Amino acid sequence: MKTRGLNKTDPIYLAGHQGLLGSAFLRRLESDSPNLIVRKRDELDLKDQSQVESFFDEQRPKLVIMAAGLVGGIVYNRDYPADFILENLAIQMNTMKAAQRTGVERFLFFGSSCMYPKDCPQPMSEDMLLAGKPEETSMPYAIAKLAGVQMCLAFNRQHKAVRFLPVIPNTIYGPNDNFDPQKSHVIPALIRRFHEAKTDESKSIALWGSGSPRRESIYVDDLVDACVQLLDADTEQFEFPLNIGTGRDYEIREIADIIKKVVGYRGRIEWDGSKPDGSPQKLLDSSKILRSGWKPKVELDEGIKKTYDWFLKKVMKEAA
Repeated sequence: MKTRGLNKTDPIYLAGHQGLLGSAFLRRLESDSPNLIVRKRDELDLKDQSQVESFFDEQRPKLVIMAAGLVGGIVYNRDYPADFILENLAIQMNTMKAAQRTGVERFLFFGSSCMYPKDCPQPMSEDMLLAGKPEETSMPYAIAKLAGVQMCLAFNRQHKAVRFLPVIPNTIYGPNDNFDPQKSHVIPALIRRFHEAKTDESKSIALWGSGSPRRESIYVDDLVDACVQLLDADTEQFEFPLNIGTGRDYEIREIADIIKKVVGYRGRIEWDGSKPDGSPQKLLDSSKILRSGWKPKVELDEGIKKTYDWFLKKVMKEAA
């Protein structure tokens, strides 16, 4: 069964509109989507099944963009593993069940590259999911996301319609990222560290690990472009889940050097090999989405500069 493409006049529920990914969708859709529906966390608790059921009954969205969920970097994953698996599973089960019951036509779900096995052939193709164990530090989050992907595929298979669309982006960064040292991913964490070292006039900065692991990152607006194109396409032409990445990765030490230059820090970098590296490499095989005609526009150095400019204007200005 085919489903029609994106109709921006339909009721669209954007979950997680205040986060990094959700706010980018909001910027993209709010001007020409008159029936865009958003709710703050204190207005709708997605972990509460009764609230979610009532919301879907009242609003009857045709499209759901599920950008809500508990996310964080290696430290936050290590310290709060139960929160990661419980909150994400609850959000996924509640929203997907309500979406299926109320006839949502397209439900866009975001997996994570950490779902792939730690020792995975590179680049990682979609058929490698469940071929091995994910990296230990992100295991609870990875399991929750794997469950979400399988929920999407199960709904599609049982109801014979491709309505639940699971995509797997690599690490997302950009304006409105989380710069909390305990919760942030590599790029926002390093931006803050280098900025503070520059402000404090520190002669050196100590960074976790060896710096040798390779990471692929995608600028948030590029990801949104890919998703809007996907939502407007005939879903029958794609096989899900679908990787969305840039096709290029960098050593963490290379990323650190770019951020150091953008921030203007002049001290030296010291790598603390006693701290964990995480997965050695997480490069997605994004050949399927790239063959559809989409391609990323923002290079890493440009994206980091845009992100640092936002950090200075928003985070540091508000802290002053």
